[in-house]
Amino acid sequence: MAQAPKNNVSELNTDVAQQMAVLREDIAALAATVAEYSKAQGAALKSSATEKVAGLAESGASAANALKAQAEKSYSDAEEAVRTNPAAAVGIAAGVGFLIGMLTARR
Repeated sequence: MAQAPKNNVSELNTDVAQQMAVLREDIAALAATVAEYSKAQGAALKSSATEKVAGLAESGASAANALKAQAEKSYSDAEEAVRTNPAAAVGIAAGVGFLIGMLTARR
């Protein structure tokens, strides 16, 4: 739709002022929309991070329990080996002690 040319400067100023007011309202609405979107994205990221942390904590606890069970089994196996061969255990302990003594005495 073609507009008739404006001859009056005050009419032009009023028209520009109205357009500026509309532009300000549009910018304010856009800023509000961006703020709402940012809040929603932040909440989604927080939820995702919380889920990942919970999953990692669970897998870490599972790994710790597996390592604990392995350590207990190794300790039990070593204890059984000492019970079945006490002389060999004493000999190995004496040999290790002798080697450690030699290494620390060479300073």
